[in-house]
Amino acid sequence: MVTQGLSDGFGRRFPYLRLSVTDVCNFKCAYCLPHGYKKADGPSFLTRQELTCLVRAFVGLGVWKIRLTGGEPTLREDFLELVQDIRGIEGIKNIAFTTNGYRLPQRAAEYYAAGLRAINISIDSLQRENFHSITGHDRLLEVTDGVEASLEAGFESVKINTVLLKGMNDQELGDFIEFVKTRPISLRFIELMQTRDNKSFFDAHHLSGETLVRFLQEQGWVVALPKEGAGPAVEFVHPNSMGKIGLIAPYSKDFCKTCNRLRVSSRGDLHLCLFGEGGISLRDYLQEDRQIDLLQERIFSLLFYKRSTHFLAQGDSGSTSHLAAIGG
Repeated sequence: MVTQGLSDGFGRRFPYLRLSVTDVCNFKCAYCLPHGYKKADGPSFLTRQELTCLVRAFVGLGVWKIRLTGGEPTLREDFLELVQDIRGIEGIKNIAFTTNGYRLPQRAAEYYAAGLRAINISIDSLQRENFHSITGHDRLLEVTDGVEASLEAGFESVKINTVLLKGMNDQELGDFIEFVKTRPISLRFIELMQTRDNKSFFDAHHLSGETLVRFLQEQGWVVALPKEGAGPAVEFVHPNSMGKIGLIAPYSKDFCKTCNRLRVSSRGDLHLCLFGEGGISLRDYLQEDRQIDLLQERIFSLLFYKRSTHFLAQGDSGSTSHLAAIGG
């Protein structure tokens, strides 16, 4: 039985698991699934039992933060029951999820009651027509109402994810800053990342995170000290703002030095890097509880193959076809 925490050959430790529970998404975001979700051939998504077994194994290896992703994770019919199962596993300090905000005004309180305490909501524009253009849905008001509902429900951490898009939402930087000024939330801009299927879109709309950094510095924002378990994101604070602005810049120098997370796809493949050369199946070890020692040994041994960095700057996005495939 493996008893030590997860670490790799470069001294990085991994207390954080991003677990995709479905590839299905009901939005059509221009940078991810512009033509909508299309069912792929292959095995089914992990069952609730398999997912719980997987989480238990990772927690036994020192993981204490779990993020449920997709696709859109809340589209799973057993999503609330799955959250309750995971919440009951001893050793978990933080269970979070990422959502497009679908039906969030109606369900935020349910998610909190099930045991979720941190939420990331994707909002790529604060202008209704622009939001519709980027996501394929005219649901901006529903999603922003979901931000308020999440705060009212008592979520300890409410974050907004915004993909930085040249010519599409870069003219709204001031609007986003105003949005967080009166709300205790963190809005994180994410550099657009190239995947196997989006090269032409990437070439047209990628904007370096340095553009945002200069804009924030000109407005008096300063870098905040990172919290426990924080990954590569850099956060900025301002004395006149309740909220924070963050930047996730995967093309920046040394981005991977602070990597602290592993990923498992909705079909049970361990991905050592978002932009690696495919995943390694763990599913054979998820069928019975007595296999947990073998599963942990498998996970532990695979970290030997984790690279020091991705190679996005060299145009190598690995085998990732789109970000919905393994949860982004």
